[in-house]
Amino acid sequence: MAACAAETRYEDLPPAAAEAAKKSILDTLGVILAASGTEPAVRGVIDLVREGGGSPEASVLAFGGKAPAMAAAFANGAMAHCLDYDDQTPWGQHCSSSIVPAVLAVAERHGGVRGADLIAAVAAGQDLFARLRRNVGWRKDWNLSTVLGVFAATAAAGRVLGLPGERLADALGIASMQSSGVMEVVAGTGSDLRAMYAGFSARGAVTATLLAQKGITGVPDLFEGEYGVFRTYFGGVYDREAILDGLGTDYQGGGTLYKPWPAVGTAHSHIHATIGLMADHGLAIDDIDELRVHVGDYHDLMCRPLEARRAPATLVDAKFSLPFLVAVAAVHRDVRVSDFLPDALKNPEVLTVARKVVPARDESLDWKMELPPGRVEFVLRDGRTVTRTGTDVPGSTQSPMTWDDIARKFENCAAAAVTAPTQEQVRTAVRLVRDLDALDDATEVPRTLAAPCPAG
Repeated sequence: MAACAAETRYEDLPPAAAEAAKKSILDTLGVILAASGTEPAVRGVIDLVREGGGSPEASVLAFGGKAPAMAAAFANGAMAHCLDYDDQTPWGQHCSSSIVPAVLAVAERHGGVRGADLIAAVAAGQDLFARLRRNVGWRKDWNLSTVLGVFAATAAAGRVLGLPGERLADALGIASMQSSGVMEVVAGTGSDLRAMYAGFSARGAVTATLLAQKGITGVPDLFEGEYGVFRTYFGGVYDREAILDGLGTDYQGGGTLYKPWPAVGTAHSHIHATIGLMADHGLAIDDIDELRVHVGDYHDLMCRPLEARRAPATLVDAKFSLPFLVAVAAVHRDVRVSDFLPDALKNPEVLTVARKVVPARDESLDWKMELPPGRVEFVLRDGRTVTRTGTDVPGSTQSPMTWDDIARKFENCAAAAVTAPTQEQVRTAVRLVRDLDALDDATEVPRTLAAPCPAG
């Protein structure tokens, strides 16, 4: 896998994989900008990075200024997943929020990185993540976005630096020291970590890559050793043949999905079904007596403890609260970044609807591989019951977001930044990323978005 990542060339990528890499770069940049102005917890990260000082190697997006590559990757990575608005695989989990901050940091530190090489790097990282995600025996105990994301980001960062296969293999071994994260971080309430976990894997990837570049060796039997990744994290359950099938030709990041709504991906089918029911039946909020959400095992996590989920206390918890998300969708017929600002979490109409949400357990909706669909049932005051299953969800494989959709999302996200770029900066950034393969210097993209001065 290291050799494949090291030898990935833009010219050899399937068109879908190259386009996905470019879309992921723009999409991730947009989410970082939006998080900077809407998630209070990121201020602590930015303060810590600034206190650390060091060589000004890579941009701290939205807040302005530069920091050492490892610190910049941490800051940008912490913001990249903050809104749960970053891209995902068709099987769930997020890798680009680790990959993109890492590759941009090492590209700025290194200098002279062609846009085509940055695309190849991101595509290589997305491919490695998808191959591991699909073919290990995950028991929903580890957070795969960070446990595997650090390896994907390391592969991508190593490709940016032009590390040969053997040296990149060392980097993956070093990255194992920072492969971590339990699902309680995701499923629990009251923590900021769920918002910023990608910062740790992005920083870990940059650290591992730079150490390998300096000659530090890794772990030869990293994945398949007696005490390696597969045995330690997955009880030795993995499909070796499937992981390697088509390696170097079938780049599986081509299936990356982009989110139209800033919320956990497993809730999007319920959101879509709710919006559809409100529109199809011309319903008003007062028409609904009870709103039943049919849930599988992972959906159920978003409903427990029920009273806390109905009235989440933080932006992070709100984005993982199925009762709250469905209530927002019913009230606003949409889910927007502004629906998670502090005042919006106290919206009386949304909280009233959330109290009407009742989960109904359905084992047929348990998460096995593909993201399971959600089913919503309204019990109406006039005695009727109306039901809808969330299929053909916007942003799904059946209804993917286009370049124009992602560009609009980027514009909206940029407008929410702590230091919002100008309209000209936004238009230029979109153009540069869409034509990234033609750029001689990929760091022109973060330079274009650089804040004019450090935000206070």
